[in-house]
Amino acid sequence: MTTRTTTPQPPEGRYGRGGDRDSDRRLKIAAAVCGVLGLGLVAWLGGSYLLRETAMNGSVPTFQAVSDSAVQLHLAVRKSDGTAGSCTVRSQGLDGSVVGLADFPVPADGSSYDAVVTLRTTARGTTAELLGCTPAK
Repeated sequence: MTTRTTTPQPPEGRYGRGGDRDSDRRLKIAAAVCGVLGLGLVAWLGGSYLLRETAMNGSVPTFQAVSDSAVQLHLAVRKSDGTAGSCTVRSQGLDGSVVGLADFPVPADGSSYDAVVTLRTTARGTTAELLGCTPAK
């Protein structure tokens, strides 16, 4: 006598169609297309960020409060040769309020500009922050 063991099967139609290979294949293709489009978007955004070339880039490497009404700062700007513009610098007081704000002109000659400039303030400045540089139009 041989004993046969069978695996019980769920009732027909109770859990949907099983093994629908066409649906699985369409889902995999859609996921692959979305993945490729997503990677393409990330690559395009990253490339445009890395390759974008701004006309003027500046920094304030050092500054010093020389009095209650002035901050002296070193303004360093890298730019394309022949590009003129201006850089905006601000200073804040001990309480965080803005005590000085000024635009300093950047001449067109050369590919860099380094200058020690004085920012007039209404109270003692504790910072010197470059807000940005804009090329002349």
